[in-house]
Amino acid sequence: MSGTIFGARVPLTSRGSLRSSPEVSGRDEARMRKKRQRRRSADDRHDTNVKKKRLSVKGLELPRPSSSSGAPGASSTKPADGTGPSRSETWESDSGFASDASPPSSGRCSPLAGVCPSRVVAIDCEMVGTGPKGHRSELARCSILNYHGDVVYDKYILPVHPVMDYRTRWSGIRKRDLKRATPFLEARGEILDVLRGKVVIGHALCNDFLALGFVPPGGLIRDTSSRLFKEMCGFHNRRLVSLKSLSLNLLNRRIQDGKGGHCSVEDAQATLDLYKLVEEQWEQIMASRSKDAPSETDSTPSLAHYMQDEYWPEHMMDCSQ
Repeated sequence: MSGTIFGARVPLTSRGSLRSSPEVSGRDEARMRKKRQRRRSADDRHDTNVKKKRLSVKGLELPRPSSSSGAPGASSTKPADGTGPSRSETWESDSGFASDASPPSSGRCSPLAGVCPSRVVAIDCEMVGTGPKGHRSELARCSILNYHGDVVYDKYILPVHPVMDYRTRWSGIRKRDLKRATPFLEARGEILDVLRGKVVIGHALCNDFLALGFVPPGGLIRDTSSRLFKEMCGFHNRRLVSLKSLSLNLLNRRIQDGKGGHCSVEDAQATLDLYKLVEEQWEQIMASRSKDAPSETDSTPSLAHYMQDEYWPEHMMDCSQ
């Protein structure tokens, strides 16, 4: 059976409706893609509005892009003289965002305004207990995300010593997870290769670095449990602010909520998004400190030095256990 539409014969089903054809299905897919793009854009705008509302309570605001019309990633405004790349081209080359996608919440479009996104990673580690009564913490899982939230490393890790306490309620680690886990020394080498030369974001990083036996230079640490971050977000009177609390109050996001324990990927994503809320302000402070700091002949300070450095949160100064 067939019918005529606009002078063309089109195959019909028994009920007279159009049969699916490659041309029709192709147009439908294109329409669906456009709908999904519009929905993602609406979700991004909603998330940004939520962040603005949360930060306004703390007396902060999201850094604004220099362009006054549209999202930075969607506009293609060129300089007045017509030279130089468009904002969309800049986003695509510097931040890895396609021109039709929303940029990070920081609104940063160039590495010149701060740290290049390719040099930023977020890390979270989960520990299990070894030694007498399981009191010693050893690494059992490590997750690392890049600036855009993509997982670049996520492995279960076999501790050097026998596990006495899996701490599943907090770590999310179970005995079966470590059956084929990567041995610690091998995993440590892989992790340090990823972290070397990077700006490292995390929460209470003292624990993670102590488990790895590695601390990057202080200027590369962005700890969301540090005094500096709490001051920027208005938590002046609270000595200890958990990642769960920060995520709920500033991101309107619930994490660490299930009975299965923490997820290191979820926690790393939360610290990354918290960093982006005050990224521009934080990087300006760090750049200013870097200029004011006296030059040092030894560029690789010891682990003990950073255990008492200003980059570490107050409650984490005692890292002996």
